[in-house]
Amino acid sequence: MKNLKYLAFAILSIFIISCDKDENTPLPADELSGLLLIQEIEGTDHMIELYSASGKLPVGHNKVFLRFRKKADNALEKNVDVSWMPMMKMMSMDHACPYGVVSKVTGKESLFSGDIVFQMPGNDMESWELTITYSIGGTDYTAKTDINVENTTLKRVSVFKANDSLRYIIALIDPVTPKVGINEMTVGIYKMENMMSFPAVENYQLTIDPRMPGMGNHGSPNNENPLYNAATGVYKGKLSLSMTGYWKINLMLKNDLGDILMGNAIEGAVESSSIYFEVDF
Repeated sequence: MKNLKYLAFAILSIFIISCDKDENTPLPADELSGLLLIQEIEGTDHMIELYSASGKLPVGHNKVFLRFRKKADNALEKNVDVSWMPMMKMMSMDHACPYGVVSKVTGKESLFSGDIVFQMPGNDMESWELTITYSIGGTDYTAKTDINVENTTLKRVSVFKANDSLRYIIALIDPVTPKVGINEMTVGIYKMENMMSFPAVENYQLTIDPRMPGMGNHGSPNNENPLYNAATGVYKGKLSLSMTGYWKINLMLKNDLGDILMGNAIEGAVESSSIYFEVDF
């Protein structure tokens, strides 16, 4: 009987210690929390997984996430040097789009991300192609696939030829999910140097004038025009949305000398600018 009591006590002690250890041992973070799979790309030795918050690639700005999984044992690669090239394969020509560098996501072990701004959707005859070039342990790899870039009902990117005869792309990065009140606003502004090069422009002036066309075209108070942020290479400001519904965010772009490149003020009979974004919530 005494031995049984000792045995029961020992089992209980092990259980308590085990529970205490489990409660204090941090579980591995879910690196894909909030992300949905877009598609997989098959390479020579790896399966490359593409993710985004929506699981899609719409026209406009996209934050795209990648993981590299070994085909041999399904293990995830943690040290990868990655670059990519999105290319629109058209019937008469090919062209690229604005895109950023790919780097490991802070705090993650095997998740990488970068930004791509698609200025147009694909169609039955023309499509986007994504080439991923990467190096692991001194070995170089290349993988290539078609990707489905979908059109959007709301305008989140504006493409135009400006008064300086150059072509520009302005993309709304944030807010992704607008709210009533003051929204942090982030905008990317890119210049087309040629069909393959779309560098971000610095220190331009972007004026915003949000209006509700369905509500007498009224505006909103306390907006702050986006200013160039050298640390991030994008423009940051404040977007005021005083109520839910459809908003047209009218834009006016000036160069670093203050010359108007595109867009116009909303005044008199003029109810909209020639360039704008749209949000509806």
